[in-house]
Amino acid sequence: MTWAELHAESEQLAIEAQLALLARNARQAVDLYRRAAEAERRALDQLDGSKVRTRGITAVSTVALWFKAREYALAEQLAHAMLADPYIPDFAREDLRNLVQAIWTESSMQKAGVEFVPGQVMVSVKGGEVVTGGAPLDLIVDKVQTIQKMFYRTIEFVNGVSLRRAGPPPKELQDACRPWLFQSAPGSYQFSVAIQKPAQSDFFKKDIQPERIAQHFLEIVSASSGDNAATLEKLVPDEKYRSTFLKLARNLAPTGKTFERIEFRASGETRPVALGVESRVSINQQLRKKSDVPTTVDEVPEELHGTLRALHLDKDWLEVVVGDVSMHVVGLQDAVDDVIGPMVNRTVVVRAIRSSQNKLTFLDIELAD
Repeated sequence: MTWAELHAESEQLAIEAQLALLARNARQAVDLYRRAAEAERRALDQLDGSKVRTRGITAVSTVALWFKAREYALAEQLAHAMLADPYIPDFAREDLRNLVQAIWTESSMQKAGVEFVPGQVMVSVKGGEVVTGGAPLDLIVDKVQTIQKMFYRTIEFVNGVSLRRAGPPPKELQDACRPWLFQSAPGSYQFSVAIQKPAQSDFFKKDIQPERIAQHFLEIVSASSGDNAATLEKLVPDEKYRSTFLKLARNLAPTGKTFERIEFRASGETRPVALGVESRVSINQQLRKKSDVPTTVDEVPEELHGTLRALHLDKDWLEVVVGDVSMHVVGLQDAVDDVIGPMVNRTVVVRAIRSSQNKLTFLDIELAD
């Protein structure tokens, strides 16, 4: 058989594997992925050294399919063999390294003695002050905590839980779906996040697919970062949840001062969901369409650049210090502490409406650093 025939056979088997996963038939999916990998491996053998780009694409595809088939030893062996080939193009070399990283993380998870929900999310922070294998501690801690909050929110959303405005997730949720952080191979600054499998088999509702939690998370991040509001509205019909996800995604996106880009990939995948400075601009545009309200001649929009010193969600106010002056802002509306809480004692931009009585009414808040 030719490369084209074997590659087409592999693609068809991979599609059938995806359909089996959607039907919650994991065993059949793994077998189909294995057969797809075998066909793609034979296709790779059909190519000579002159087909540089096609060899690179086929090699990445084969390793990814072995990974999805849970044949980690075969996946790693082929990845290293192809990385040793000096003619493998740079794009394929990067994808193969990412796949090796996913393999190592999967091996670490198996050794942890804890069961995890299928699927993990690889995270890469790049540019600015970030170097290969290292990054400012406060930056990484902040992003890890925001990702954790977004995972919890995703689980609550897909499980039909009403939006939680204040306080941590219920202890039952924290104990059942505990996020784990795994070290990944250096390349900018990278780590992966996996969700511990609940001990109770009925923790998730019957129509919820636990193995899709990571995918739901990625879909929400992707939809939040784009300028197509309809996609996010379809994915997250609840307006309050949608606003919360947008603001959490904005907290993840860079301003360009400390770092330039954060990328998310599902394990075994090579195409990332990326948030850059342009993503923050897009998210702000979406949020301002929702938060901008008509003002009378006596009301003036105002931006306060200062340090958030205090807030009280229950009493509906915050204090931001601009220069040496403390500004009292009221009307926090549906602000949630997952979004606004981490901003205390940090430089922020508060958008508000100032009335003729000098009363400041809250519209929005974001980090300025």
